[in-house]
Amino acid sequence: MDAELRMIEGKPVLRFERRLRHSPEKVWRVVTEPAEMKHWFPAEVEIDGQKMRFTFPEAAPVDADGGEGELLESDPPKVFAFRWINDVLRFEILPDEDGCLLVFTAVVTTKLTIGRDAPGWTTCLDALVAHADGTEFEPPTEWLSRIEHYVAKFGLDEGTDEAAGVRFVRDLVWKPLDDVWNVLTEGTEDGVPARAAHPGIQPGEVTRSEAPRLLEYEWLQDGAPKGVVRWEFDHVPLQGTTVTLVQENAHGPEALAAWHVHLELFFAATQGEIRCPWPAEREEELVKRYAER
Repeated sequence: MDAELRMIEGKPVLRFERRLRHSPEKVWRVVTEPAEMKHWFPAEVEIDGQKMRFTFPEAAPVDADGGEGELLESDPPKVFAFRWINDVLRFEILPDEDGCLLVFTAVVTTKLTIGRDAPGWTTCLDALVAHADGTEFEPPTEWLSRIEHYVAKFGLDEGTDEAAGVRFVRDLVWKPLDDVWNVLTEGTEDGVPARAAHPGIQPGEVTRSEAPRLLEYEWLQDGAPKGVVRWEFDHVPLQGTTVTLVQENAHGPEALAAWHVHLELFFAATQGEIRCPWPAEREEELVKRYAER
């Protein structure tokens, strides 16, 4: 079953199901014992009473320190729940015919990261099932299409038309700020970098440039400044990198669609995939979608 997203008391909750042909007791051991968890969980887990500690492997795209947590519920062999930093993870094991049904929910910190959380937990659960079955698990090597699937499925790529102009906020996963800045600017020192503007906008003068967090420039209408385009990047340890893009005094489906496409291309570029030429059909599709909202 594919990931489901629910909003419960204002918090985003991912829900997954997996059927296993093993007893609840066996699955309980795979889910709860640190020696078993190392075969499928993304971090090494230490449990000391109610306290929990997480350490990422060296190959992970984040620092080794995975933060702390606490055990919230342990009812063998039915329910295991714990907090990992700010996220709450809950495993429910239900007897089901000749095996059991594992229901996993993750209450995540921000809806913005769900595009990567969903494929990440999907992979972990697939590894859990393989380990329980005693079979070899081959983790995926390509993540971009998986993240894009969930970003689109849950509408995490959609912009808003606000009083000040159009606005987008996108997750850039774990990319360091310097790397993201280099993708945006491509070494440009003077003027507006080509990747900072879509084909339908006429850029003017750069008004602020504070590497690697902020780039702002005028956009022109009939040769005169109409407002500014602002790219802002932020990085939170153990949470990731985000970009906020605003075009002041721009409104309507056309403005939203153009930046929507541009940010799709930009995200792919941050993940190492350069796409061209400009996908005009995709832009037309989005203009219609935004017009119908």
